Amino acid sequence: MTNSTCTSENPTAPGRRAGRREWTALGVLMLPLLLVSMDVSVLYFAIPAISADLEPSGAQQLWIFDIYAFVLAGLLMTMGSLGDRIGRRRLLLIGAAAFGAASLIAAYANSAETLIAARAVLGIGGATLMPSTLALVRTMFTDPGQRAKAIGLWSGVMTAGIALGSVMSGLLVEYFWWGSVFLVNLPAMALLLVLGPILLPESRDPAPGRFDWPSIPLSMAAVLPVVYGLKEIAAEGWHTAYVVSITVGLLFAALFVHRQRTAANPMISPALFRSPGFAPAVVLNLVSTFGMLGSSFFTTQYLQSVLGKSALEAALWALLPSVPIGAAGPLATSLVQKGVNRAYVVTAGFAVAASGYALLALAGPDSMWLVLTACAVLACGIVMVISQMTDLALSAAPVERAGSASSLLETGAEFGGALGMAVLGSIGTAIYRHEIPSSAPAPARETLGGALAVADGIPGLAEAAREAFTRGMQGAAIAGAVLLAGAAVAAAASLRRISVK
Repeated sequence: MTNSTCTSENPTAPGRRAGRREWTALGVLMLPLLLVSMDVSVLYFAIPAISADLEPSGAQQLWIFDIYAFVLAGLLMTMGSLGDRIGRRRLLLIGAAAFGAASLIAAYANSAETLIAARAVLGIGGATLMPSTLALVRTMFTDPGQRAKAIGLWSGVMTAGIALGSVMSGLLVEYFWWGSVFLVNLPAMALLLVLGPILLPESRDPAPGRFDWPSIPLSMAAVLPVVYGLKEIAAEGWHTAYVVSITVGLLFAALFVHRQRTAANPMISPALFRSPGFAPAVVLNLVSTFGMLGSSFFTTQYLQSVLGKSALEAALWALLPSVPIGAAGPLATSLVQKGVNRAYVVTAGFAVAASGYALLALAGPDSMWLVLTACAVLACGIVMVISQMTDLALSAAPVERAGSASSLLETGAEFGGALGMAVLGSIGTAIYRHEIPSSAPAPARETLGGALAVADGIPGLAEAAREAFTRGMQGAAIAGAVLLAGAAVAAAASLRRISVK
């Protein structure tokens, strides 16, 4: 049976309700999605063991950690468009095979260079998996209500994976060797390769036109310098080189947009942004990841450096805010299905997230439960927004462009997360440096970690640094609350009259 948007291999015609087969297939798709999102943070506790074993240089250690996210961000749009052309299931299975092979090589890498190369291939595989899973959800669930539920589950799994990655790496490194953090990928990828061809429908754009090869380097040149500059600003502070990197990326972004508007067969069709609700969904999704990852810049340091928890203890405590996340997406979906205007649900999600930041602004140097509660409230609000914006964007996009639509959402999320860490991190750092005593040693005036490293011989320095960091976190939280409150107003205004099925 064929339709106007998918090939004949797609058994799910418009209006057909998904059955047990589709829901089982969704469960299979959740495994690679969980692992790809976990791989963003899976090296948090493995890096010391890797450093002792492979003895990487400082630059190599940074590349081991960062190259996965950079390659992932740079190739998302390319892979989303490619999936629309060659088939999302086919691309997903190719990516799963690459991800599994790279995981095996990474686990047994005997040099830093080999591990960096394997992490790069993992990033390529991840770039195929993330938009393909979401595009296949759009293909399998054509009933609006069922699709919204499936996307709510997708959003919750993706968010939880980032939190679980650091904890799993800590537990595995505690009892096994560092390569085990990569070997856990193999069973899930093997299961996907076995069950994917059986359970997942194939779908593609029936008339995609020629692939626009020049857009590949343009898209990477637009994304990578901006993401790199934002990440470095968050970690190292404002420097001319990072500002130049962002500027270069923005110039290439302008060239990429021009190419998409003038090419006969663009990688990303400008028509997507003319679909009702698509552009607001991408922007509001970006803002939501800004809020989510902007807070993590402070809360992870707070648990370890302010409260004095070990890395593994901090990661385990950080799991608590993830517990209610699983209910947030389904709750938002249920409200919309009961007739509540989506604009009001998204507005409420941003308001809840803003109240999470408001709670964080009240935290003192010994407020663990308040901080964990604030993180839980913030995360629930953000997941409410992400689930609805993902559903809105995919509902607005034509089925034949589901891969491109998914990749734009994911790329926007990468930008939002990097921007949140850079902006809120810079606010917090500026307040910290203002609050720390001017008589403190230079390392102490830079970061909390620097202060704690030299605090042994200086009475009162550790306490002053922890207090200054908490003040910085409070200031950044106030800025985050204001931003998300503004986003709530923008959501109410921009989404109120948009109704997409």
